[in-house]
Amino acid sequence: MQRAASHPNIAGGLAVLALLILVAIFAPWLGTKDPTAVSAFDRAKPPSAAFWFGTDLLGRDLYSRVLYGTRVSLIVGFSVALGSTILGVLIGVFAGFMHRFDAIVMRVMDGLMAIPSILLAIALIALNRASIWNVILAVTIAETPRVVRLIRGVVLFLREELYVEAARSCGASIPWLVFRHILPNTFAPIAVQATYICAVAILAEAALSFIGAGVPPSTPSWGNIMAEGRSLWQIKPYIIFFPALFLSITVLAINMLGDGLRDALDPCMRKRM
Repeated sequence: MQRAASHPNIAGGLAVLALLILVAIFAPWLGTKDPTAVSAFDRAKPPSAAFWFGTDLLGRDLYSRVLYGTRVSLIVGFSVALGSTILGVLIGVFAGFMHRFDAIVMRVMDGLMAIPSILLAIALIALNRASIWNVILAVTIAETPRVVRLIRGVVLFLREELYVEAARSCGASIPWLVFRHILPNTFAPIAVQATYICAVAILAEAALSFIGAGVPPSTPSWGNIMAEGRSLWQIKPYIIFFPALFLSITVLAINMLGDGLRDALDPCMRKRM
């Protein structure tokens, strides 16, 4: 683990993510103004000493809104990664050990994978209302089958290993085999897949908010900030530039972390390096 922590991609990704988490936590203190305060006299002002990132069409401070938008993106990304990983591990281990239900479970997962997460989120919001939790639920449902397929493949491979067969011949129960031999050996692929899911969830939330199917407009998020500035993109590009910059940096940091974990935890990649 010490060697993994020293990997440049892991160190860089963790540093940027730690900074973004601090920004999300201390947004009320870092922000210069109320992100929801409307001012008719400050509409669409360019960046200045009074408004570091400028203002939007309603006169709201973009700097404060971008900082608060960090909270939404990180909450969605981390929640979807955690929820889909837990569900995917449980279902994948079940499908890998239970041959009777394997085909049924995998056909259900194939059906869920055929539904784009954005369309699923739009359907859920049409039935309920726009909220961050509906976005998290929709993206989690869409990303869980990918984790299931990954974990099922790992379980099918590990259950045929000699040490697992030896433990089974000694009378070891399935729960003991799972917690003692299977789950510890799935940490590497799970960690890498979780970073990928986190990045996808953040992009999905931004896309949904951009088209008005994500978080409510009253809640600052990078997606709805960019949506509000698209009509003035040619003459007021800063309205879209700053939230897009934060979004790109966040996704890049998560992808760097995932690439670093893959290189550090894969024995074949370690030998090449």
